[in-house]
Amino acid sequence: MPKVTVDGNEIEVPDGATVLQACELAGKEIPRFCYHERLSIAGNCRMCLVEVKPGPPKPQASCALPATEGQDIRTDSQMVKTAREGVMEFLLINHPLDCPICDQGGECDLQDQAIAYGRGGSRYEENKRAVTSKNMGPLIKTIMTRCIHCTRCVRFSEEIAGVDEIGALYRGEDMQITTYLEQAAKHELSANVIDLCPVGALTSGPYAYESRPWELKKTLGIDVSDAVGANIRIDSRGREVLRVLPRDNDEVNEEWISDKARYQVDGLTRRRLDKVFLRKRGKLVEGSWDEAFKAIAKAKPGKSIAAIAGDMVDCETMFAAKALLKASGSGLIESRQTGMTYDCSNLAAINFNSTFAGIEEADAVLIVGSHVRWEAPLVNVRLRKATKRGAKIFLVGPEWETTYPAEFLGSDLSVLDNLPSHVADALKNAERPAVIIGGAGLAGGAHGAALKIAHDFNMVKDGWNGFNVLHFSAARMGAVMLGYAQEGGIADLVAAKPKVVLALGADEVDWSQFDGSLKVYIGHHGDKGAHAADVILPAAAYTEKPGTYVNTEGRVQMSDKAIFAPGDAREDWTILRALADALGVSVGFDSFDELRAAMTSEVPALGNEGMIADYGALPDSIGDGSSSGEIKGYPVQDFYLTNPIARASTVMQQCSAELLHSDELKEAAE
Repeated sequence: MPKVTVDGNEIEVPDGATVLQACELAGKEIPRFCYHERLSIAGNCRMCLVEVKPGPPKPQASCALPATEGQDIRTDSQMVKTAREGVMEFLLINHPLDCPICDQGGECDLQDQAIAYGRGGSRYEENKRAVTSKNMGPLIKTIMTRCIHCTRCVRFSEEIAGVDEIGALYRGEDMQITTYLEQAAKHELSANVIDLCPVGALTSGPYAYESRPWELKKTLGIDVSDAVGANIRIDSRGREVLRVLPRDNDEVNEEWISDKARYQVDGLTRRRLDKVFLRKRGKLVEGSWDEAFKAIAKAKPGKSIAAIAGDMVDCETMFAAKALLKASGSGLIESRQTGMTYDCSNLAAINFNSTFAGIEEADAVLIVGSHVRWEAPLVNVRLRKATKRGAKIFLVGPEWETTYPAEFLGSDLSVLDNLPSHVADALKNAERPAVIIGGAGLAGGAHGAALKIAHDFNMVKDGWNGFNVLHFSAARMGAVMLGYAQEGGIADLVAAKPKVVLALGADEVDWSQFDGSLKVYIGHHGDKGAHAADVILPAAAYTEKPGTYVNTEGRVQMSDKAIFAPGDAREDWTILRALADALGVSVGFDSFDELRAAMTSEVPALGNEGMIADYGALPDSIGDGSSSGEIKGYPVQDFYLTNPIARASTVMQQCSAELLHSDELKEAAE
């Protein structure tokens, strides 16, 4: 490890570190626009200039200069100060004076660094250049006159997302950043360029002119649009969520989130259930909480009561419902809404055991029945990193557009019983082989075959577990840990013919199966489940209550309450607690803290944030280990419309229409 001196202090830096990283290790702030730790080095903004000896007697770009033994680095000399002032003066030659109306105002790198490192005046009096703004789709608002050509957006699209949609045209003063043939940016992570842009050239279209950052209350939350559990920050004002931004978590989402996680939040204010409804003479009419509870109690369910958990429900809600059913003498609880019946008796056999960070180290991956790019865009990013390190990826299922080199082996699951020789050789010779089975693979009965492949190719060994199940529902792992998995799935509940069925935000169930039951929907949107319900009890969305979620890699994460639920809507656990009184049973808790304590007492792992330490060993087999049939489609048919909040979102509807279905942009007649 080389030793360098930074402003008179000698420090040791890792091999391969740059001068900029050495300065940061020494506690010095180095201004930058083009440099980003997760992107390749461009070295084109020149803002990070420092003085280095031995070397030429001129300032040098620290982001592109390797740190070597004996360097004497100065970040505070007069030469460095003058050079940075000059660079900032150049950057501001053409930058418009838009700060009062720019959405980046208050969180703009250019503003901050102009104040800290600029001169306070300019010697240039020529006219500023102007650049035509580009249409990058419904999510990204562009004002390209503000662009300083840092190329962060270009490098993100090429290197992280793996989609070459953004690039630069022309040279010198005529240089412009634009999309390919001026089409929309269509990949699932496109809006991350908004966070990366250090100026106001790329800003959020749906959030344009909504508020200033200092007006917002910031709450730590967890994304529930998929099973990755991306860490997010919920920015709200009053009783409305205005935007969602990613939080850094290298183990889960790094610093990216999907476009759906970011922009579905406008659906929180649309199609909301904020009143109690009861079905009378075939029509839903407004009622009161008292009427609703009396109607449920009148059914006298006794032991004949069931609960089905939806895809976005927190663990506390599921535990409260389970406690209610247990007190009533029932154990009819299920979370796999579409009727899947895979074996949940061993949690290690339904977990993403490699972890998200770990899958980057895999050198051969077999993916069975998963459209990873839509089901978990952030896992897709990790797989792309693995291919950059030389990993070979093979897929079983209908073809989809990958963002990395991959080979499709067809849709027939029988290929798992007799893998092609080159696939078998790749898995056999790999140091860290892995198999990922998705929802279509589980539904097709390939669970046992995938487990057999994991054993046959020695995917479980010291320091490595290559058997992975990729769920697409945020609630799935928590639900299974709480016992929401009948051996026969939903069919077991149908066969029991319960008098009352509690739908905990369950919108994907075929409710015609429960024609003889009183269907009670406890949820936040007037979606599919509410349409079929006999009683609707308005509940809180994920931004309106605290909750615990377990992602598909078995990581327990907790979310805070950002805003209050609208109208008469209440937090789910309070509804279930009141329902227990109406049914004359005791659930053993009267507050959220008591509920969480009871839950962690029953399932201790849910009380500790972070990875669940041990799910135990993988079973030797599930079924006979063979598979047959064909994967005809994936669970996610439309990336932007996978849940009730997204389906209520006008932004997600617009994305679906324009980006997936190629609908023309609707324009008003002149």
